[in-house]
Amino acid sequence: MHILIIGSKGFIGQHAVRHFSTQGHQVTGADIVHDYNSPNYFLIDSSNADFQALFSSQPFDACINCSGAANVPESLQKPARDYELNAHNVFHMLNALRRHQPNCRFINLSSAAVYGNPQQLPVDEAHPLRPVSPYGYHKRFAEEMIHEFHQHYQLPALSLRIFSAYGEGLQKQFFWDLHQKARQGDTVELWGTGKESRDYIYIQDIMQVLDVVLARARFTGEALNVANGREVTIAHAATTFLAQYKPGTSLRFKGQTRPGDPLNWQADIAQIQALGYQQQFSLQQGLKQYAQWLKEIFD
Repeated sequence: MHILIIGSKGFIGQHAVRHFSTQGHQVTGADIVHDYNSPNYFLIDSSNADFQALFSSQPFDACINCSGAANVPESLQKPARDYELNAHNVFHMLNALRRHQPNCRFINLSSAAVYGNPQQLPVDEAHPLRPVSPYGYHKRFAEEMIHEFHQHYQLPALSLRIFSAYGEGLQKQFFWDLHQKARQGDTVELWGTGKESRDYIYIQDIMQVLDVVLARARFTGEALNVANGREVTIAHAATTFLAQYKPGTSLRFKGQTRPGDPLNWQADIAQIQALGYQQQFSLQQGLKQYAQWLKEIFD
C-alpha cells in the first residue's frame, strides 16, 4: 500500500512512518516541519494548509491523520488554535479527499476526551458524547464531519478514539510531566487525588490497532475505542512509572482536579478485539521501555 501519514513528525506519526515502512509499504509523510532528508515528504504550511495540493499530487491507498493538538489545558487557553488544528483542518482534508481521491481510506485520530465523564464504565462507542474541554468538543466535531463525508459522499473514513497513549518519543502529558518533576527533586506533586483513572495503551499496541483496522474495518464513518479495557488509577500509574524511572521518589497529590480533566476512564474494546487486536505490552512493560528512552535521551 501507499500510506500517507499527516503529522508524520509527531509522537504517533513518527512511529507510524517507521512501522509501515518496516512492513514494506510505501510511506509518504506530511507535516509543518522541514525535512531535507526524506524523499517522500510533503511540507504543509502551518498557517494555510493546502490539502488540495497534497491529495492531487499522487495516489494514496490510505491516509492516517496524526496531526492536531493534544493538550487539554492549552485548548482552554487557546480554543481557536485547538479548533483550527483538530476540526477545521480535518474538514479540509476530507474535502480534498472527496475531490481528488474518493477511494482513499481515511483514519482520523480522535480521543477519549469526546466522552467527558462517562455515566458508566467501561464506556463503549455508543455512549453519549459529553466533552468537558474545548479539545474534546473539537475532536467530536471532527468525528461528526467524518460521518458526514461518508454519509453524503461515501468517503471510506473512520475515527479512532485513543485513550491514554504513551511511549518513546512522547514529550508531553502525564508520564512526561512525571519525568520532569522527578528530575527536579525527590518528591513529585500531582493534581487530583490519585483515585482518578485512565485506560493506558502503549505506542506499539496502537500500531497493531492501525494494522487490524486497515485490514478489517468497515470504514463507514464509525468510531472505535483504542485502549486495553483496563482501568488504572493515576496513583498506580505514577508509582509504576517512578519505580522504573527514579525509585524512591515520593508521590503527593494536591486534592484538586485540573479544569477540563475527566475523572475516570475505562474503555470497552470489543470492537477492536473483533478486528483482531490483542494487547502485547502490559503497563509495566511499556513504562519500562519509555523510562529507558527518557534516561538515554535526557539524563
